[in-house]
Amino acid sequence: MNEKQQREMIMALEALEREKNIKKEDILLTIEEALISGLRKNVGKTAEIEAHIDTEKGKIKAYHIVKVVKKVEDEETEISLDEALSIRKRVKMGEDFKRPLEIKDFSRIAAQIAKQVLIQKVRGIERDNLYNEFKPREGEVITGLVRRYSDRDVVVDLGKAEAILPYSEQLKRERYPHNSRVKAIIVKVMSHTEIHEVKDDQQLIRFRSAAFKMDKGQKGPYIFLSRTSPDLLEELFKVEVSEIADGIIELKGIERDPGVRAKVMVKSNDSKIDPIGTWVGLRGTRIRAVTGELNGERIDLLKHSEDAATNIINAISPAKATSLKVISYEEKKALIIVPDDQLAIAIGKDWQNIKLASRITGWQLEVKGENELKEEGQQASKEKSNVLSEVDGIGAKTADLLVKAGMGDVEQIAGFSVDHLTTIQGLGAKTAEKIIEGAKKYVADSKKAKK
Repeated sequence: MNEKQQREMIMALEALEREKNIKKEDILLTIEEALISGLRKNVGKTAEIEAHIDTEKGKIKAYHIVKVVKKVEDEETEISLDEALSIRKRVKMGEDFKRPLEIKDFSRIAAQIAKQVLIQKVRGIERDNLYNEFKPREGEVITGLVRRYSDRDVVVDLGKAEAILPYSEQLKRERYPHNSRVKAIIVKVMSHTEIHEVKDDQQLIRFRSAAFKMDKGQKGPYIFLSRTSPDLLEELFKVEVSEIADGIIELKGIERDPGVRAKVMVKSNDSKIDPIGTWVGLRGTRIRAVTGELNGERIDLLKHSEDAATNIINAISPAKATSLKVISYEEKKALIIVPDDQLAIAIGKDWQNIKLASRITGWQLEVKGENELKEEGQQASKEKSNVLSEVDGIGAKTADLLVKAGMGDVEQIAGFSVDHLTTIQGLGAKTAEKIIEGAKKYVADSKKAKK
């Protein structure tokens, strides 16, 4: 390699720095390593080689490090004193001597090896730079161009790198034509090493499967996009609803059936400002902008309350609740009662509405219509009356009276006093005594039967 060629190489180096956004120092180190690799092809596999690039003078220098000896036994590690003196005037026996190597002495094969090493190293540096650029951008909404399909996964061009929109992260019934623009959120950025170390996490396992279907020559990191993440909906609203950044409106929760329906719970930190109206925007401009971006996904806006019961009732919107019955505070189970004409709306197609309501409130919710609940109550009363009718001293009419009065449990009745029972209109003291005696006998007989 003559001086002209060396200068051209330096110029190419500078161009590479500009085009690939790779630090010159990293490239220099890479080239030096490549030169060393190529020189070893000529000098020897075990030879100690040094290479230096002077960017100011546009020169490349290389040296073969050998020990000065009287008689050479190993040419890869030793140089005779006479030869060393012919190169430099002052030389000592046993010292490490730098024997200059001419770059032009590269063989064609050695030069090719150096080129290959350089290419690999540059690609590695480029991958690292892209990883470091995109990793901090997890959670950022980005727009790219659809380039191709990899099976059912979509490959998106982000300019500097390609990203993957896995099938599991695509909206239902949405199509992505070639060269069309797609807006999505960066949910994960992984290096080539990280993608092979994935364990247990089911989403990442799906991502890895999508990555392995990509071209083997993937140049950059694996960047995974999502159109289904609740975070995408949140970030889209942050763009439209400036009051979020100002702290006036607060987002309390999001749950999605992506591409179909979402529930968004919001809170106003200013009593004068309606969070729902602010979120919707003038004539619905804000919410339409978001639903339009998400292929018409329907969004239910819910007003947040510090009261759990109110949140639950609000959560089944657009259905209107009649009442709420808490089944268990510990297990967070509740029953919502709605008018019969609201039951289908409250449940939603494929139980979608009640499922989303359960998820956004954190409660296990059940919904029933008023007539259904009434019929269940009547059936339960009938069953209690039938049991009471088996007790000595209790006829059918008396059984109905007891059930209506909330005294439909035989064991409970056995513990009552006569005065307690006579509070029921139509029951005298003698009848009350017979009922209590009959109840006690029924309970005793039941316990004997169990033994």
